[in-house]
Amino acid sequence: MNDIKLLTNELDGKRIAYSSQTVFVVQVGKGPKGSYKTRYVFTGDLPQAVKYYNCINIGYGYKKRLLMPSSKNPVLAKSAS
Repeated sequence: MNDIKLLTNELDGKRIAYSSQTVFVVQVGKGPKGSYKTRYVFTGDLPQAVKYYNCINIGYGYKKRLLMPSSKNPVLAKSAS
């Protein structure tokens, strides 16, 4: 039996509330109009998703983002070079 836990963490000064079933997605894309491709998916583990997001080294022309698709504003963090 899976108990759902309610959790909160802070990311860039914003408090983020989520559950142990919430999905976090780390995506990488190329170019200003290029589409993103999913690299990692985490369930209920925001600190791990942020760690993987921060460890992605983006070079010239690449971009990355961290999403919480179930949220009203799904983009939690975004970066481009």
